[in-house]
Amino acid sequence: MTDIVKSREVQNLLDRAAGLGESGGDPRLKAITRDLLEALVTIIEKHEIDENEFWAALRFLQDGVNEYGLIAPGLGIEHFLDLHMDARDAEAGLTGGTPRTIEGPLYVAGAPLVEGDLARTNDVNLTTDPDDTETLTMSGRVIGPEGEPVKDAILHVWHANSKGFYSHFDPTGAQSPFNNRRRIRLGPDGRYAFRSKMPRGYSVPPGGATERLMHALGRHGDRPAHVHFFIEAPGYRTLTTQINFGDDPRAHDDFAFGTREGLLPMPDRSGGNPDIAFDFQLQRARGERDEGLSNRARAAA
Repeated sequence: MTDIVKSREVQNLLDRAAGLGESGGDPRLKAITRDLLEALVTIIEKHEIDENEFWAALRFLQDGVNEYGLIAPGLGIEHFLDLHMDARDAEAGLTGGTPRTIEGPLYVAGAPLVEGDLARTNDVNLTTDPDDTETLTMSGRVIGPEGEPVKDAILHVWHANSKGFYSHFDPTGAQSPFNNRRRIRLGPDGRYAFRSKMPRGYSVPPGGATERLMHALGRHGDRPAHVHFFIEAPGYRTLTTQINFGDDPRAHDDFAFGTREGLLPMPDRSGGNPDIAFDFQLQRARGERDEGLSNRARAAA
């Protein structure tokens, strides 16, 4: 097979396409674009991708734009970002705490904020719509690196209903706004508690770009039941995480690679309904940037 990527003609083409010879522009973006282009043309050459295959792939990307938030975790890219950040933390000597894991594409900004003592009792009810499945209760503490209670934390929590649908994204249109979504402001002791209806795992949209890609790879597009969290507090790094249920049959076979050790509590069902005790441990912020959310585009009601 002819190797033309390293030829002077192609190397000059990639340099020019990335703007390396131009005085304006962003130097970091130029360097990233240059490496990305070379990686792409290397793949085209290695696998002898023809014109029809290239344009079919581009059409797939165009048609699937509304599902990029599912395709990225489905291909392991979002999990890789977590592994990359873990490695950077380890290099900096930052270890311990609750593991981060993928956010997913279904957060909605502006959920009702619950204040005060309700955050330490089971009076915080996430589920506002009728739902006849089991009642889930979850409680615990938010602590810092030395086990100290984290003051003035806000816990964002969201999850699917018992049919596997999220409010604001429910194709049936049956859910009220912010069903199974709350922000909970914690007190000085860092304790939280809430109840809701047990979520169910779900599959990617049938017939959509993500499902077609998963099937082409010989994979499924299913997620186990899970509950998402952001936890933010002054002086601490914002944590993005989620818990799976240790007794869910898909807990170790998540198409989105969101399952991590330390995030698999086993529900206590001795009282008839699942109950979970779970503490979150935060890292201290190294600057204001650590205290915020990522720049990911998110839905807003």
